Amino acid sequence: MRKSLRFIYLSFVYLFLYAPILVLVIYSFNNTKYSTNWQGFTFKWYNELFTDGPLMEAFFNSLIIAFSASIVATILGTLAAVAFYRYKFWGRQVMYSFIYMLMMSPDIVMGISLLMFFVMIGLKTGAFTLLLAHITFCLPFVVVTVYARISGFDRNVIDVAKDLGANELQMFLHIMMPMLMPAIVAGWLLSFTLSLDDVIVSFFTTGPAFEILPLKIYSMVRLGIKPEINALSAVMFLLSLVTVTVAHFITKEETNR
Repeated sequence: MRKSLRFIYLSFVYLFLYAPILVLVIYSFNNTKYSTNWQGFTFKWYNELFTDGPLMEAFFNSLIIAFSASIVATILGTLAAVAFYRYKFWGRQVMYSFIYMLMMSPDIVMGISLLMFFVMIGLKTGAFTLLLAHITFCLPFVVVTVYARISGFDRNVIDVAKDLGANELQMFLHIMMPMLMPAIVAGWLLSFTLSLDDVIVSFFTTGPAFEILPLKIYSMVRLGIKPEINALSAVMFLLSLVTVTVAHFITKEETNR
């Protein structure tokens, strides 16, 4: 009885979470532009999506920024997590506390502060400032994710590697990296997702000459939801699903080694 109630409860939770996405995917194949009534099955909205130059340009701009920001944030965040774990230095706890403060800061505060900083140092808003902003808000999530993994390490493994003659670089590449790989992949995936769908920080830190997908969609839905947006959202959901599946298998293989 208890298992049945638990199953029913979880079913309602997942239905509440995924039913809107399912409706969106279904209506991306609806053969009508303005009505919510089902008028037949069609692929024409996907065809119009992939032939829409400005929309596809914004999509590829978002992918470039998301990939670049997630890679840089993952590299810097991993090195920072290792430094917090391996070395004792003045202000270490204070600096690590600032990581959490940055994570909890409202997006609008971060966006305005980054804009003011870029203006103060004379950087013109555009693709470069947008990339810097995305790296900034993705970095703390990588640090926390990797540090949580590395905190569970057996320090004896590191001591044994040092006793066997491994230097710092060898120990990091051959001992710590394989053990950290699931957390590194998770940190990259989280950074990529956060960067891909950010609106508020991007609104303040990008320029008019460089448009990304979330801002493009925001400007489009103010005039009404078009079927092309449903098709684009379905494609992005599929991309996220594939990315999560690949990351799951990678982390599973690394964990089983």
